[in-house]
Amino acid sequence: MISSFHNWSDIKVFLAVLRTGSTLAASRQLGISQPTVARRIDAMEHALRLTLFDRDTRGFRPTQDATRLRAAAEAVEASIGAFVGEVENSLRVHSRPIRITAPRVNFSPNFAAILAEFSSGHPGTRFEFISTYDVLDLAAGEADVAIRIARTIDDERLICRRLNEVTSSLYASPAYVDRRGLPASPSDFAGHSFVVYDRYAKSVGVNEWLIDRIDSSQIVSRCSDPEAMIAAIKAGIGIGVVTTSMAADDPGLIRCFAPPDGTSSTSWFLVSPDAYRRPEVKAFTAFFAPRYQAKFRKQR
Repeated sequence: MISSFHNWSDIKVFLAVLRTGSTLAASRQLGISQPTVARRIDAMEHALRLTLFDRDTRGFRPTQDATRLRAAAEAVEASIGAFVGEVENSLRVHSRPIRITAPRVNFSPNFAAILAEFSSGHPGTRFEFISTYDVLDLAAGEADVAIRIARTIDDERLICRRLNEVTSSLYASPAYVDRRGLPASPSDFAGHSFVVYDRYAKSVGVNEWLIDRIDSSQIVSRCSDPEAMIAAIKAGIGIGVVTTSMAADDPGLIRCFAPPDGTSSTSWFLVSPDAYRRPEVKAFTAFFAPRYQAKFRKQR
């Protein structure tokens, strides 16, 4: 007949009595009352249909059956210890912060508002922020999540969410317009000076479009990121490329004409496959993308 024993926590009580020789000493070791220890030994014996201890005035003496079961019980104890250790390791892994990399312009008030809303519902989740225009390798673990502006995403390993379309055009400062006027189309580019991107160029379609339509002698400055570009434009150095969302409601930037056809890019929310296995990263992905899209549409 198969034993009805199923309370594995009683093995801990059994070993404590076996090692200490009494229910009193075992109760002190386990931090539970002596009657509880005695009751659980009785329940274990009943479930196993075995007598594990001979009781007398000197305490609890293990029977041959108890001695024979000791090695198996200690093996269970070791396995449970290993299990608990693995659980603790998993908890440490899940307590890691979500590392987000994005261009500086994306760490905006809208971004902060979405993050605050998520954090209020997930108080245990921590974040680290990597502000850079460099393209970090998510699959290699350089970050967990990225907001990236690009025409396309070539790395098929990444989990991708399309956020919004990013349009750009040419802008000049009021001082530049006063001095030299404003080109209304590419046919008016002659006689004007321009500021272009260097390493950030591939994500901004208008930059390549512009370079194809001007002479290299018209390029008076090169910039590495949008903040530098806007500073150069506002200094009156020349006409430059700015995304329409960044230029909106900025009196220091005057647009030359509407964004040229075929030059738009896309803002992407990207997640590394390893990070996406973490519940908190998956939850943040589902939470962030639609709210960011909604705020961007409202802004426009």
